[in-house]
Amino acid sequence: MLFSNITVAEKYNYLEEKFTKAYEWLRSTDIASLQPGSYPIAGDQVVANVQEYITISPDEASFETHEKFFDIQYVVSGREQFGVCKREGLTVKERREENDLIFYEEPGLSGSVLLEEGDLIIVAPEDAHKPRCVAGVPCQVKKVVVKVAL
Repeated sequence: MLFSNITVAEKYNYLEEKFTKAYEWLRSTDIASLQPGSYPIAGDQVVANVQEYITISPDEASFETHEKFFDIQYVVSGREQFGVCKREGLTVKERREENDLIFYEEPGLSGSVLLEEGDLIIVAPEDAHKPRCVAGVPCQVKKVVVKVAL
């Protein structure tokens, strides 16, 4: 799945070498056996961050964006509702520039995608996203967020 607006659809090449290295790593790595932490794939240009958590209520989560990296969010196990909307027009709530994170006030309208085991979504800097949201009942999720540098 690719979530984008037509105005930026051709801005990025989702098959360039950095992305293909990430996809190959996701396909060929036994992620289920990895401990949470950071795993370089291509230096600091492509880095996998393995996470484990219990999904939370959407009211406890915030939409976020990144300015220096794409996210490839890949669910290893579990399921979550993943909020999506355009960054344009959102109101900034907090900036954590050292972590390349910008959090936003809840928009009036947004969508979501159900991510289950084996699913991934690619999030560009123009895409706001709200991960970790419960899908039905809270559950344990193991996820890899691959950071791909612009």
